[in-house]
Amino acid sequence: MAVTAQADERPPSAEAHRVIAPAFDPDFYRAIYTDLPADMGPLWHYRMAGWQEGRDPAPWFSVEGYFAANPDVAAAGVEPFSHFLAHGRHEGREIAPSRHAARYFGQVGWAPAPWTHESFAVSDSPQAAGRGRRRVAAVPLTPEQHAAVAAEFDEAFYLALNPDVATAGMDPLEHFIRTGWLEDRDPNPRFSVRDYLEANPDILAANLNPFAHYLVAGRAEGRSPRHELGFRYDVISRLKPVEARIAEAATASARLRVDPPARLATAFARLRDLHITLSHDNYVEHWGGLQFCVRREADAFAARGVDHLHLYPAAPWPAVRAAGEPGPLGVLLNGRRLGVFAPEAVRDALASGAGGGRRSFAVHSLLGHEADATADILTAAGLREGFFWLHDFASLCVGFHLLRNDVEDCAAPLPTSAACEVCAYGTQRARHIEGHRRLFERLSITAVAPSQTTLEFWGAHGDLPARETIVLPHARLVERKPARKPPAGRPFRLAYLGMPTPLKGWPVFRDLAQRFEDDPRYEFLHLGGAPDPSAPAAFHRVVVTAEQPRAMQETLEALQPDAALIWPLCRETFSFTAYEAAAAGAAVLTGPDSGNVAAFAADPAIGRVLADEDVLAAAFASGEILALGRGPRRAKLYDLAYSDMTGELVS
Repeated sequence: MAVTAQADERPPSAEAHRVIAPAFDPDFYRAIYTDLPADMGPLWHYRMAGWQEGRDPAPWFSVEGYFAANPDVAAAGVEPFSHFLAHGRHEGREIAPSRHAARYFGQVGWAPAPWTHESFAVSDSPQAAGRGRRRVAAVPLTPEQHAAVAAEFDEAFYLALNPDVATAGMDPLEHFIRTGWLEDRDPNPRFSVRDYLEANPDILAANLNPFAHYLVAGRAEGRSPRHELGFRYDVISRLKPVEARIAEAATASARLRVDPPARLATAFARLRDLHITLSHDNYVEHWGGLQFCVRREADAFAARGVDHLHLYPAAPWPAVRAAGEPGPLGVLLNGRRLGVFAPEAVRDALASGAGGGRRSFAVHSLLGHEADATADILTAAGLREGFFWLHDFASLCVGFHLLRNDVEDCAAPLPTSAACEVCAYGTQRARHIEGHRRLFERLSITAVAPSQTTLEFWGAHGDLPARETIVLPHARLVERKPARKPPAGRPFRLAYLGMPTPLKGWPVFRDLAQRFEDDPRYEFLHLGGAPDPSAPAAFHRVVVTAEQPRAMQETLEALQPDAALIWPLCRETFSFTAYEAAAAGAAVLTGPDSGNVAAFAADPAIGRVLADEDVLAAAFASGEILALGRGPRRAKLYDLAYSDMTGELVS
């Protein structure tokens, strides 16, 4: 590296992260720096260590070049990429491409424009390659077309979906007109550039701006601004075969460099009382319902003085691994990452380590693990009896949400059924189930379900040889006090909780919000980690963390929504969001295929189960849904008493 890290250098701040993230190129970073562990995020690595090692964040930016051209930045020990984005480009400071750029573009088969400040500002950059950029000479807009586009262009929507444009400080309308539509960037939530061009090859052949054509001529001709096939069509069109996902995972796993086994032997030498958990990812670095459960379990055992060993596939896998497939494991001890190791190294280290204390195990997910290797590890630790949590239905199908082609509940038919033959997951289902069976046969396992609904379904649709079955909810409601009444005359507030994904029902909420946007009876709220401007809803950033486990419930109590739409496509085994909504006094609205959510909301004091999306929309159109307002319902508030998970099952 040309510049030595200064003694006072510090990782970039959270503000720097916000500045860097839109322009950072993770594909470039991982393609060039192949020593990066598969379980480590490229952006996280760059922020914490990469820039100090002279690693470049994008092919158009050289860390060494920026330091060389700007010795004051180097002397100050400032992370160079965020400095350039926040200050340097406005000050006219020069940048140079990464010395790895030519090699990277040779891999991806794309050649950039000349390197200038403007090349970043107009998004003529590697990121554009991922958007299906059409390199054509676009026909300029007429004054009439320009005025029409300007009148219906949604600036806030465009900037929210395209943070690189926001970071560059470009005028969003001019960006869309000049290059955005060529990169399939949409001008507002109701128009799809890609759909319009696919449906109208004459417009594509003529190199016309599709939005301009639609507004000036296409709308009058009866052309549709986007296809009318529904969001499920979009999901299916993006569906990747399981075999391809497994092949990608195997390739990523094979590239991993494992750490020396001696590191494990040292760490395990003093282990006595020990609880082992297995799941599909690193619960410290990722956040979600399952990860929250593992955290609570770890805390419960730590309170007893019991060490916690967590094992997960170092490269994400979509299925149970078969014998012979590469499968290095990420290893955490008491929340601290020890490294990446071969399963055999973990087994041998546990076999040779200290023993004799209290020992237990819980499998939270077998995805990415191989059954015999897992059984060998647990046996080496002196364990045979343990617990298997039904966080999802992965033990019934590799499509662990039980959604045929990711869009329709399948109810877990027999693996030999015709229904499985038309599903993307059908070809791998038998192999996947047998992997689970092998684990249950080699060990003595108690299956634990977070709801009675889940346990009954699992027992009726599978035959894994569990020693015993138990129901232990992740949380329960404890009545606290009546909710305060909302102000008189306030519109009915409907909230969506969490990430805006089809699996969790975001398109259903989005369509409601768009349809009733101008209806004074309703307001729409989105509480989650990231916004989606396609829905006209007030966004409130809410991230539940180990430090703020009640963040969602507290925000709900402050905003007082009348109802929360919990409309997953899949059978939920529990649903924290449903319980958080109810605890905050919101009625839970859901459909009949939502598993435990439907069972929970069937209680009139909790919510309502509607037959389908048409019935839901009709209830809003007629005003019937207003009967679920906080006032008419006399809403109550609850505390959530969380489970200690396996900590409650082990004495």
